[in-house]
Amino acid sequence: MNTNDQTLSSFAVHIPDVVLDPEPLDPAQIVSGTPVVSGKVLWESPDGKQSRGIWQITPGVVTDTEANELFVVVSGRATIEVEGGDTLTVGPGDAAVLREGDRTTWTVHETLRKAYHISL
Repeated sequence: MNTNDQTLSSFAVHIPDVVLDPEPLDPAQIVSGTPVVSGKVLWESPDGKQSRGIWQITPGVVTDTEANELFVVVSGRATIEVEGGDTLTVGPGDAAVLREGDRTTWTVHETLRKAYHISL
């Protein structure tokens, strides 16, 4: 399956089995531990403003500035502290929404894999 083919209209994947590509973290984002990030874009709009895919991070603590994102956790657990906002605890089956520009600190307790939709 060519998941980046823009003519692809409908498809299904088994999220736990999708092979992910390395996505190196900026060392400045790592607060503690040795987290490793990987992912796979399953679909991207022709203008690049929307994408859907799978993302994974191993245990550790990292900071990020978020995009406008809806995600569903498939496996693993994390605590996401939103600067000036709520602290989200997520695990398998949880859906979360992050606002564009949110500054977050992710404490990943167990390797977390999520399916996401991002709008830029």
